[in-house]
Amino acid sequence: MLLSLDNVTKTFPNGTLALDRVSFAVNEGEFVSLVGPSGCGKSTALRLVAGLIEPSAGKVAWDRAKPRLGFVFQDAALMPWATVAKNVRLPLELTKAGDAEADSRVNDALELVGLAKFAAAYPRELSGGMRMRVSIARALAMDASVLLMDEPFAALDELTRDRLNDELRELWAAKKLTIVFVTHSVYESVYLSSRVIAMSPRPGRVIADIAMAEPKIRDRDFRITAPYGERCRQVRAALQREAATP
Repeated sequence: MLLSLDNVTKTFPNGTLALDRVSFAVNEGEFVSLVGPSGCGKSTALRLVAGLIEPSAGKVAWDRAKPRLGFVFQDAALMPWATVAKNVRLPLELTKAGDAEADSRVNDALELVGLAKFAAAYPRELSGGMRMRVSIARALAMDASVLLMDEPFAALDELTRDRLNDELRELWAAKKLTIVFVTHSVYESVYLSSRVIAMSPRPGRVIADIAMAEPKIRDRDFRITAPYGERCRQVRAALQREAATP
């Protein structure tokens, strides 16, 4: 086990109870998706894992020293006046990495996301999918072993989203990453993940933790298979049961 949330509750200063006794664990190398309706606390859980906020009760714990984390938001959040390479380099400058090391990490990260030829381009010259790849490259340049991803593909068209889903799974396997991924989409969560954690409407609680056993290597044909359809039905049924509960 790499990470655990044990009976975590989060109440904000305005009195909003966002999470109510949430418990789940993430093993090293897993791809775990949190799925649920708007306002169910998925993003709050991710910020707790990142250490950006503290729980009101319960415990967020790493099995050993906290690994290097990369955070990817729904908005690529790129500096419009900086080139792709300089956007990726920014966190390395903040940590005062040497020039040679920073250059190497930036080049490697852009190569991994297929943007090496666009290092000198500006964000305005890129498509939405390409800007999101830059954001992922920026996280990878920090040599992150854990990626925390908050609905990174939500604003993209369906075909671009499907393509980036494929690329993200390839990257996860190639780099042996651990990924915690927030999404509203049942279909995306089942396609991407080794496990899907379904959450209730606010206050967020874990209502199902479902392993995605088939198969580790997936391509687009997997989306039309019976196992994929069955897992989607299973996750959706858990969410619908909770939504129907008075």
